[in-house]
Amino acid sequence: MAEIYEFIFIGLMLFTAFLSIKLKRTIHAVVSFLFMSVFVAILFVMLNAPYAAVFQILIYAGVIVILILVTLHTIKKW
Repeated sequence: MAEIYEFIFIGLMLFTAFLSIKLKRTIHAVVSFLFMSVFVAILFVMLNAPYAAVFQILIYAGVIVILILVTLHTIKKW
């Protein structure tokens, strides 16, 4: 049963990664990147790697997304 959930989260991760590349609006791409990072963290938890999941959430879903949003806000290019 856990394998089915892994495949679902892998599919969602790949879909949101594809969206973060293909979306025209930058803010939508950043939100898609955020969801992709969360799905990767969920996969880490499912693979019994909780420390990697915590670092994934803190660094990618937290710091990188905030850095991109602050940069976009500074240059006013949404």
